[in-house]
Amino acid sequence: MSTRHILLGLLAAGPSHGYDLKRRHDERFPQARPLAYGQVYTTLQRLVRDGLAEVDGTDSDGGPERTMYRATGEGTHELARWAGEIAPPAPFVANEIFAKVVVAILAGGDPAGYLSAQRAAHMERMRELTAVKAAKGADLATVLSADYALNHLDADLRWMSTTAARLTTLTAEVDAA
Repeated sequence: MSTRHILLGLLAAGPSHGYDLKRRHDERFPQARPLAYGQVYTTLQRLVRDGLAEVDGTDSDGGPERTMYRATGEGTHELARWAGEIAPPAPFVANEIFAKVVVAILAGGDPAGYLSAQRAAHMERMRELTAVKAAKGADLATVLSADYALNHLDADLRWMSTTAARLTTLTAEVDAA
């Protein structure tokens, strides 16, 4: 996910300060990793440096003075370009689970046991996400984020089942190499 583009998207609603942008990011993308304040302010500085955002004054709102930022015309154009760009499917998928299965074979470990334990961890996370999306008052962004994660976990589980069924062949190939 492109933090700079997400912040530009949040700025499209109007001028904001970093604290507000961080809070809105964490609300809009509930299943994403929360942004650190340092990341927000560093990204805002880069957006200003690159001409995609600019300082729009300060606001104290009864508290400490905060710098307000707004997207520039160039920033709005960049956001539209990015939002319309098709995300290409990854040509190669780096799969940590697969790497651990192969390493378990190479090291004389228990790849089947590892897959079983990994499957249990995935199932637990799926239960957590199902509870999150079924919670009373869950907003649509939360439900859709949970659905996205659940579908990816489900694909991993199907891959683990296929791999477990082929462990004998994989072990023979790894050992022969």
